[in-house]
Amino acid sequence: MATTFFLPHVEIPRRLRALVRARETSLVVLASVVGVVSGVVVLAMGAVVNGLHALFFNLPYGTRLSSVTELDWHLALAVPCLGGLLFGFGTQVLARWRSGREVDPIEANALHGGRMSVIGSLIVAAQTLWSSGVGASVGLEAGYTQLSSGLASRLGRAFRLRRRDLRTLVGCGAAAGIAAAFGAPLGGAFYGFELVIGSYSVASLAPVGAAAVIGYLVVAQFERPDLGIAASTEVGTPDLLIAALIGVLAAAFGITIMRCVGYCEAMFTRLRLPPSLRCAIGGLFVGVLAIVTPQVMSTGHGALHLASMLALPLGSIALIFVLKAAASVASLGSGFRGGLFFASLLLGALGGQLVCAGLGMVFPSLPLNPQAYAIIGMGALSVSIIGGPLTMTFIALESTGDLWLTAAVLVAVIISAQVTREVFGYSFATWRFHLRGETIRSAADVGWIRDLTVGRMMRRDVQTVPVDTYVSDFREAFPLGSTSQVVSVDEDGRYAGVVVVAEAHAKELDDSLPLREILHHRDDFLLPEMTVQHAVAVFDRAESEALPVLDSNTTRRVIGLLTEAHALRRYTEESELHRRELLVDA
Repeated sequence: MATTFFLPHVEIPRRLRALVRARETSLVVLASVVGVVSGVVVLAMGAVVNGLHALFFNLPYGTRLSSVTELDWHLALAVPCLGGLLFGFGTQVLARWRSGREVDPIEANALHGGRMSVIGSLIVAAQTLWSSGVGASVGLEAGYTQLSSGLASRLGRAFRLRRRDLRTLVGCGAAAGIAAAFGAPLGGAFYGFELVIGSYSVASLAPVGAAAVIGYLVVAQFERPDLGIAASTEVGTPDLLIAALIGVLAAAFGITIMRCVGYCEAMFTRLRLPPSLRCAIGGLFVGVLAIVTPQVMSTGHGALHLASMLALPLGSIALIFVLKAAASVASLGSGFRGGLFFASLLLGALGGQLVCAGLGMVFPSLPLNPQAYAIIGMGALSVSIIGGPLTMTFIALESTGDLWLTAAVLVAVIISAQVTREVFGYSFATWRFHLRGETIRSAADVGWIRDLTVGRMMRRDVQTVPVDTYVSDFREAFPLGSTSQVVSVDEDGRYAGVVVVAEAHAKELDDSLPLREILHHRDDFLLPEMTVQHAVAVFDRAESEALPVLDSNTTRRVIGLLTEAHALRRYTEESELHRRELLVDA
């Protein structure tokens, strides 16, 4: 079957594919291509959102929506509400054409070996653009990473890369997208390592680093991404202690934000409203808040400049902090597409300044720098919600160029990450997976465990015996030593239980006794879709060395048999195989 590139009927020559698969340097070349593409994606999406803001809110092109200090209240109410109505209606129409949900980079690398859909990624990027364009309080980073990683995945599949190389290339797309968006190649690279690849290795350093640097350079030719934050201060022991306090507070607030998004989604689900009305209500709520302060709208990138560079009154900081959090929860909970990266940066910066102001009131003689604590809060809250302690630390370093301040940021993000992990156990992305019933908590490759199912491991040559068979007839058919267990079925061919051969040959049993009287594990069985981990848990609960595999819970037809020893052996073999791959990469 021919392998296609981004366009149909374009084939990658076999020799070129073989060359790419044979040399690690070729992966760096592909990663460089991904970096260029990701930079273009970031520039294009930013231009589209600026155009939508200019069109819908009557702003000069290039003016960030969240940086304006005043907005026409008619537009503030109408645009998010009507935009949400159209967004929800489009989602309903799309669901009829494309059922199921799209796979994001973290899920792709955790469960699907890096395989992503380009069409699905374009859809997610378009939804994110529209959501941010109509003023919903969501970040564009979800669209950046989705489309960049989706295109990287398609490129890798065109060259038929190995599973680990394809996962690395997907991480390269995400790393380049974040590096380009934030002007932080180190932060982008570690975003790829920590959040999308799930591990760091020497073999992945070159491609991920190359993609991040090139993505950053592409955007830097046209604009210099700048968060508008700067601080230069000496960091002493009191500052480190305050940073630790900010880390704890940020973790508590981050957990609250993530739970509130889940509660908001659940509330809309209970109301049983169609998606169009959900998004319209969410957009209207954001519009009402925007009348009070426009800084709650869109990504919050412009507001981050405003909050950091201008000496805002304490009341204004607190107001934006509360309303931005409420707007983000309402936007994501009602169904708009986007992320919390930019919002967490803004909220963290505002929260850091609030902590600084509070401490200044309690300890008026303590020399405190609001700019410094804004940066510390920015990193601490972001790592609680997004994850990636080193990612946030390097973004702070690259944004300020202040190494000593970065030490305080590192203290805050470590404590925030650890508290969030111990108390909550999820980042925002993995929390959304949890709400959908998934169990993954990182991008670590567990897809092979999902692929190792009972259906793949079971034996199909199962010996069965009718449940009404007498013990004497059973002894004739299955003498001692022939097998250890035999599956029994009823008159309709449904699973009835397991006969232990040694027990059936016990002298004290009457020859005329039917097998139904000595059956074991009547309610213990396996299903073909169970993973090896689930199967081992069933074996432990049943305390059995072998169990039948049934086609379903309802029909209960026996289709195979699996022993605990074989399941454990296959699990060990696969684990060893993936462990060797990691050692080779290192």
